[in-house]
Formats: sequence, structure tokens, C-alpha cells
Amino acid sequence: MRNNTLWFEGLSDAVGFVGGALLGFWFGRLLGLDIFTDGYTNHAIGGIVLVGLGGGLGLQGVRRWRLAKAASAANASESDH
Repeated sequence: MRNNTLWFEGLSDAVGFVGGALLGFWFGRLLGLDIFTDGYTNHAIGGIVLVGLGGGLGLQGVRRWRLAKAASAANASESDH
């Protein structure tokens, strides 16, 4: 049972990070920031920062969602007893 929990935790972390990074990438593209520009221009660095922030925020969002889900499950099991 614990193995399934670790698998779910790892998979949800990966989805949160990649999803957030993609949102940061596309938000940067809307602002005209491209991480794939040649050289280290301000536009490239700004895009890289948004991708990193998006990935970190996505990961933290998924972890908070998991904690809230676990807390609500614990509350539900306490009310059953």
C-alpha cells in the first residue's frame, strides 16, 4: 500500500512541476519572452525565470492539494468513528 502512495506522490509532483513550467513558458511567450533565443538576452533570462517560477509554483500547488486531500480524508475517517 505504501508503494502506491509513493508512486502517486512522485507522479503528482512531476505533473505539477511540468504543468507549472509549461504555464510559465506560455505566459512568457505571451509577454514576448523566449527561452530559446540565441545568447543570454534579457528576453531569454526573463523566460527562463518564468519557467522556473511556474515549475516551482506548480509543484507547491500540487503538494498543498495533496496535503488538503489527506487532511479531509483524515477528518472524514474521524467522523466515521
